Amino acid sequence: MWPVDTQAAAHEHAVRPYVHGMSERDGVPIRRQSLMKRFVFTFAAVMNLLLVDQVVKAAAVSRLKGAPPVTVLDGVFNLAYVENRGCAWGMLQGHVWPLALFAVVAMVFLIWKRRSIFSFGAVGVVAEITLYAGILGNLVDRLWLGCVIDMFDFHWGVHHFPCFNVADVYINIAAGLLILASIFSKKTER
Repeated sequence: MWPVDTQAAAHEHAVRPYVHGMSERDGVPIRRQSLMKRFVFTFAAVMNLLLVDQVVKAAAVSRLKGAPPVTVLDGVFNLAYVENRGCAWGMLQGHVWPLALFAVVAMVFLIWKRRSIFSFGAVGVVAEITLYAGILGNLVDRLWLGCVIDMFDFHWGVHHFPCFNVADVYINIAAGLLILASIFSKKTER
């Protein structure tokens, strides 16, 4: 039997900086530490954006429900209370639970494929955070209220854009960032 040097064993990670090809800090692989930091940052950012969405929706319920639309920019923009029991542009009205299930499946898929979908550096991080926050914002409404609260009402003369909310803005920001990042990454590959 070989003699065991307890002092050397206690400081082994300092002597042996690479374990299975990965650096260690305080006995924890650095890759795992950076993944944990990224998760904590992403989670905190998503929760903060979700909070903003829910506070704005709560304000819409308390100030706009049962009241006439509030004109912000005459002939262009109103704040109005709308309960949307469907999805974008009022499609699939009354299908709250299938839409909620779709949101859950979409979140699972996005988390599973996040490395390939959001692989555009800082732009990808912002797109990932805003997309998660948008999906969760509308999912919370569907699960707790049975509808999504919309309040932003744009129109121009007889043309009327469907009401939307902060979560919808997040989703559109994410989609725009992913489209632009995809276009510009293909241009740089050529």
